[in-house]
Amino acid sequence: MASLDRVKVLVLGDSGVGKSSLVHLLCQNQVLGNPSWTVGCSVDVRVHDYKEGTPDEKTYYIELWDIGGSVGSSSSVKSTRAVFYHSVNGIILVHDLTNKKSSQNLTRWSLEVLNKDSSPTRVIVTNGDYDREQFADNQIPLLVIGTKFDQIPENKRNEVLTRTAFLAEDFNAEEINLDCTNPRYLAAGSSNAVKLSKFFDKVIEKRYFTRDGNQMPGFSDRKRFGAGNFKNLHYD
Repeated sequence: MASLDRVKVLVLGDSGVGKSSLVHLLCQNQVLGNPSWTVGCSVDVRVHDYKEGTPDEKTYYIELWDIGGSVGSSSSVKSTRAVFYHSVNGIILVHDLTNKKSSQNLTRWSLEVLNKDSSPTRVIVTNGDYDREQFADNQIPLLVIGTKFDQIPENKRNEVLTRTAFLAEDFNAEEINLDCTNPRYLAAGSSNAVKLSKFFDKVIEKRYFTRDGNQMPGFSDRKRFGAGNFKNLHYD
């Protein structure tokens, strides 16, 4: 198979929210049978058609970097994760819709990446808080995905979805809510599938295209990587 240009998308969120199940669904279009804790990082690849159905259509690899979900705040834990935060083109923030704390922790996850020493788009935190408008100026595309949609009690659904809608607005990001054990939530042509495709298109545009729409020189580690080499990589 010919090598394709690629982009790197981090998948961040607390342990147990379903990041590995989500990545497997996105890349394999199948439900992950036996999810396990991710230690360090696991990388899988989705093939994406940029601007599908238009004269500008082109196929890219979307690398999805599933980062282990420990929210430890120690400098050693953060510095260990920081090795995965280089050359990031997009971020998917994942939370459990039945776990409010996992939603609140998305701010910590996003700030950890955006405020790494080498980041050109730092979000300033003052007295433990941050200016939400800064996310609007962030150059890294963000997408918020809520999992375990099927487990929200009917009498709580409106309350939960209203709260998470405000969360996505804080990040200036689109929102997708789904059940990772049911592929129909990402069925072709569905609103979720359209949102996902537009997010990946935006990631590609930020990485490869200038503001006037011209394509920048291609980037592809063809000598080091092939399509199959990314699948199920683990870093201890």
